[in-house]
Amino acid sequence: MDSYRNNGINGNSVHHVSVRTHVSVNPAKLKSHRQRWNVRPSEMSKKTLNPIRAIVDGMKLTPNPEKPMIALSIGDPTVFGNMPTDDTVLQAVKEAIDSHKYNGYAPSVGYQKSREAVANFYSCPEAPLEDKDVILSSGCSQAIELAISVLCNPGDNILVPRPGFSLYKTLAVSMGIQVKHYNLLPEKSWEIDLQHLESLIDDKTACLIVNNPSNPCGSVFSREHQHKILSVASRNCIPILADEIYGDMVFPGCDFQPLAPLSSDVPILSCGGLAKRWLVPGWRMGWILIHDRNYIFGTGIREGLVKLSQRILGPCTVVQGALERILNDTPPEFYQGTISFLKSNSEICYSELSTVPGLNPVMPSGAMYIMVRIEMEHFPDFQNDVEFTERLVTEQSVFCLPATAFEYPNFFRIVVTVPEEMMIEACIRIREFCARHYRPRSQDSHELDQ
Repeated sequence: MDSYRNNGINGNSVHHVSVRTHVSVNPAKLKSHRQRWNVRPSEMSKKTLNPIRAIVDGMKLTPNPEKPMIALSIGDPTVFGNMPTDDTVLQAVKEAIDSHKYNGYAPSVGYQKSREAVANFYSCPEAPLEDKDVILSSGCSQAIELAISVLCNPGDNILVPRPGFSLYKTLAVSMGIQVKHYNLLPEKSWEIDLQHLESLIDDKTACLIVNNPSNPCGSVFSREHQHKILSVASRNCIPILADEIYGDMVFPGCDFQPLAPLSSDVPILSCGGLAKRWLVPGWRMGWILIHDRNYIFGTGIREGLVKLSQRILGPCTVVQGALERILNDTPPEFYQGTISFLKSNSEICYSELSTVPGLNPVMPSGAMYIMVRIEMEHFPDFQNDVEFTERLVTEQSVFCLPATAFEYPNFFRIVVTVPEEMMIEACIRIREFCARHYRPRSQDSHELDQ
């Protein structure tokens, strides 16, 4: 018997080997053998859609060859070269590179010294911050992604502004999260329709997103209005994701008030970054500030953010190395110069377009944008804002983003970061375009005849 076993183990018994082979083969494995290639995109990738790209890519954008193109559509202040960052910011990065200290991996949440710098910069008695309350991210966009990911599960819903930044929807839908849009009111300088907001809340609502100052509206909420927003969140026990990437980019006479210091109980994840205020969107440096004075988030949300940050190991280490000096040493004159320019361009744009029949611009109070309503009934040549802005490119080589991209049809958004002479020229062309296509309604004509 022992000889038989040894022969079988050594493979000398043909009969024994064939029996073992027959027993060990799993029929299911044989059936799963693929006969042909079948590589498919993931469900997440198929559900990922950027509304701006979807709309713009579908437009027929053929500029008038006789007029140079003026793009008022891109939310990047560096495009035209007229808004450089401050030399202090550049020097801080150069010194970080020359130090050779920031060439390796950093902790996924960011260097402690860099997080301390952010915490110190934004901390205040009403909303104190320490380094443990800061998560560094690859731009504000990743900060928003991390915040949504840690607060929401598939099947949950989030409340987002309409009109609003399209990334919220792009991220949420790809994760299986429902998006509910609450209305902003143009006649009230884009304040939130609080009654509508509260009507959308149900037991699946995981998060309220508040964007202030606003993209695309350029609006800035008053302290009083923000207290009312917090009251809605508090009554319904809904945490807030505060997108404050345009924080402090407000015009003289207007005050930016961060949301967290006003909150007595509502936990807030405040998202920000260097991109807009410091005019370096390509450097991809953002952050989340965790405001949880009543320990509602507890350790779970903090640990969740750390785990999620480990997926890509944080933002650029060189910029992290420069962060403390960027925050502490950028001169006030730089910020003031940026704001002065944006306000001047906004006033030019508003003044010019408010006298164009058929257009109704809403004067902004900050950020880099102005929204303009199209009285579509006076422009019968076009079905909607997409056709209007498409033809504006064809005839006048001026590209404004149709507000359908922000879930708000019959408006368009203008970016006010272009050089002043370009803004003036764009407004002249928009006026010519509207004069060509404007038609008074029949009742208007009748009134004129009388």
